[in-house]
Amino acid sequence: MDPQPRPAPHSPAKATEAQQPRRFGIRARLLALLLPGIVALLALDSWNDYRALTDSLVVAYDQSLLEPVQALANGIVVASDGSVRVQEPFSIQAMFESTRLRYKYLHVGVQRIPKGETLDVNSPETTLMGVPALPRPAQRPPDGTPVFYDAQHEGHPVRVAALRQTVYDNAHPGIAYSVLIQAAEGTGPRARAQAETLRQEVLRDTRMVLVTALLVWLGVAWTLRPLERLRRSLRERQRDDLTPLDASGVPREVAPLVDAVNHHISGHRRMVAEQSQFLADASHQLRTPLSILSIQAGYAVRETDPARMRESLHAIVAQLARTRRLSEQLLALAHATAGDEAAPAGAAVADLNAVARDVVLQYLPLARENDQDLGWVDARGDIGTDESADDEGDPPVLPVAADAAELHEVLSNLVHNAIKYTPRGGNITVTVRRDATHALAEVCDSGPGIAPERRESVFERFHRDSSTTTGPAQGAGLGLAIARGYARRNGGEIELSNADTPERPNGGGLRATLRLPLHAS
Repeated sequence: MDPQPRPAPHSPAKATEAQQPRRFGIRARLLALLLPGIVALLALDSWNDYRALTDSLVVAYDQSLLEPVQALANGIVVASDGSVRVQEPFSIQAMFESTRLRYKYLHVGVQRIPKGETLDVNSPETTLMGVPALPRPAQRPPDGTPVFYDAQHEGHPVRVAALRQTVYDNAHPGIAYSVLIQAAEGTGPRARAQAETLRQEVLRDTRMVLVTALLVWLGVAWTLRPLERLRRSLRERQRDDLTPLDASGVPREVAPLVDAVNHHISGHRRMVAEQSQFLADASHQLRTPLSILSIQAGYAVRETDPARMRESLHAIVAQLARTRRLSEQLLALAHATAGDEAAPAGAAVADLNAVARDVVLQYLPLARENDQDLGWVDARGDIGTDESADDEGDPPVLPVAADAAELHEVLSNLVHNAIKYTPRGGNITVTVRRDATHALAEVCDSGPGIAPERRESVFERFHRDSSTTTGPAQGAGLGLAIARGYARRNGGEIELSNADTPERPNGGGLRATLRLPLHAS
């Protein structure tokens, strides 16, 4: 039986690209932005050029058409017998028709103006030369002023130049003649010249648009070549390669994007390194208690004396409690540093005064067990630990934009550290107050304190200071790291300084201050 064929493996990145809808690239966007404007400007410019050239052609052709008309007008004379004649008409006609054999027409007509009367346009006209049926002007032109118009003659479109002038018979005073001189030619040469002008304009604009599109395409391709190189280098990278991108050669406008990507890679590399270090430290910290539990369990199994067996079991229970606390602290530390010091909920509002009072009440039994005086100073100035909780409807005394549960964890670690490092009979005071822009919760103890040069190192993970602890049991060194992590997640900070106490007025003990921005109500 033949095995079932397996589907060919495919790259997740390629599958993702195939699923994404295609978008317009930079080339298409530039062309879509530039080409309509360029085409519109070229069309307007070409239309203006075409109109200017057409007007120039019309003027040139009209001027050539007017020359025989003026030549004939200069040759009009009145003979001694009172007849109107044209001097040298054949030479003028030959010169006129020599430029074009078809659709060239001349006409000279004369109308007699009776003595003392005006010209009647309907009076009979005598044709002195040329064709008698050329279309007349729509209106009688003024004497000596040439007019140009388009008309139809024998089924062909023609351009006509007309000039009317009045001549007088010197031999017979009072007798005058109105002479109409016309020259017409077909509009074919003009139309062909205008069409050629338009064709040249369209060809020029088309070449301009194509060259512009090609330059935009090649320019974008050349500009984006470094980005394509970056893309190939990213695709060829191993998954664990977090080296910065090579920004050499990228356009200046794209350099900020590459810098932002490198910044993100750097942050991710730092986060991966911290997670790797955290896992290594956590495994190391858990290995010791698990080994102790294994030894104790083995000892209990081999023990036959019930009393000693119960001692071993009590030791195992105590070790399990310490291991559970270590596990809880590790989880809290992972949660505190998971957001890269970003506030988890910008809309949450907590009352720092109420949170601090709850923490004091929670740790009051432990402080009394250690023979320590744990007190607190309310933000409203009342001193004590037995006040009843505020009513739910009351406004917060000291509102801060933070998560109440995380603030509780911060102050719990600070108070727990103070209790652990303060000797029996010592004092611990939790004070809540405000300044101009911040809310502050201070935990002051009368313990040995921390030297200024070592205050920053105590926030490191798994840091222990064996020289200051008051009991035999050592913690995991995670309390202050967790506290700072949660404080920074909520936009705050923890500062360590000397605590001035009545026992040590010149400075002593430790003051841990949680500083948070006030919520803008």
